[in-house]
Amino acid sequence: MNITLLKKEIKSNWLLLTIFLAVLTMYGVMVTMMYEPELGESLKMMAESMPEIFAAFGMAEVGETLLEFLSGYLYGMLFVAFPGVFIIILTNRLCAKYVDNGSMAYLLAGPGKRREIMRTQAIFMVGCLVLMVLYVFGLLAVTSKILFPGELDMTGFFYVNVGLLGILLFFGGAGFFVSCLSNESRHAVGFTSVVVVYTILVQMISQVGDKFENLKYITPVTLFDVEGLSLGETKAWIMCAVLYLTGIALICAGIVKFDRRDLPL
Repeated sequence: MNITLLKKEIKSNWLLLTIFLAVLTMYGVMVTMMYEPELGESLKMMAESMPEIFAAFGMAEVGETLLEFLSGYLYGMLFVAFPGVFIIILTNRLCAKYVDNGSMAYLLAGPGKRREIMRTQAIFMVGCLVLMVLYVFGLLAVTSKILFPGELDMTGFFYVNVGLLGILLFFGGAGFFVSCLSNESRHAVGFTSVVVVYTILVQMISQVGDKFENLKYITPVTLFDVEGLSLGETKAWIMCAVLYLTGIALICAGIVKFDRRDLPL
């Protein structure tokens, strides 16, 4: 690992990470505060009046427990979509942008080899995703303890966050792989955006009604089974493992491809 490069990436991307953590903080705290019996009944009535819209955003069931409430309103869509945008921006910055603006030539002119450089970039990306998940886990755990002591099933909540890291690692792996193959930032951003937006949109459409239910089988977001993970179901853990393995495989493939490709330097 190239420590100098790692420090540079931290310095260059800390503000981006902070902005997204602030957005997740705002939504996380607001939604947690909404867990009130009176407001819960109102939300349930709204969900019944607009079932397709609520289902599209993973909010078909309001949930009777705090864990079910948070799982539906945050982990069903928001905590996947916002980090997904972060991944689109970050993965482009870690490789394709360096190639596009010519800075990669300076990195390769140093003592570090190609694989060492890209391993460092991969470690930084994974570190950001782990930090993001740990942050939202701690944030909601503390907020729930303050507002609703003893209401949150911490074991189930931890399992859900393990799954969240899995789907983010999948997106990160896909974005990193594309970035390692791209000579221009616009191509990396474009292809990664298609992957992230496509999978989320297909997942939303698949939840609207029985007519589109089969679409869930062509999106990896389906492998992030929030309810199953919260209950510790074996099937949910197997699907979660697939996300982890696929994400890691894509990262490794990106590093190998970058090491072997011709660069326009």
